[in-house]
Amino acid sequence: MQKTKIKKSGRHLWSEDEIKLLKRLFSSGRAREIAKRTGHFLASVRQKAYSMGITTREYRLWSADEIELLKRLYQSESVQSIADKLGRPKQTVMHKAYRIGITKEKYPLWSKQELMLLKKMYPDKSPQDIANKLGRTVSALVAKAYKLGLGKRNSRATWKIGTGDKIENTPVGS
Repeated sequence: MQKTKIKKSGRHLWSEDEIKLLKRLFSSGRAREIAKRTGHFLASVRQKAYSMGITTREYRLWSADEIELLKRLYQSESVQSIADKLGRPKQTVMHKAYRIGITKEKYPLWSKQELMLLKKMYPDKSPQDIANKLGRTVSALVAKAYKLGLGKRNSRATWKIGTGDKIENTPVGS
């Protein structure tokens, strides 16, 4: 494939080979593949197709397997990850999820494994370390520990939230 020329502004011009590829693949919904093969940004591929009047198929029905996969993964994976697995645009995946009534939980439930790790680690580890390990915010972790009645082993030490640094409580004037 012929290499694209780059303008002084940093924009890549489209070669004739790239335009042929765009015409051949875009209508079947393969914009990401075009972007990878040509080195153009995905938005650039879509914009070029739009400016040339090339559209994707009007509507691609969802199979029962695709809907099942969407339902199974929607809580645990990013929308972009699901879109990549399904070979569909992110917006289409979000729209379908909305249409079938599934939403992402704003505050995901704690799994049994997360609770076990929290109980095991909380007495000795800093909240920041635990939050990093569990993929939770420090405030969510501290709130859950409080609800569970968890405490630190060294009652004289307090933790600066977000830093993981221990500050010893010492009497004033010592």
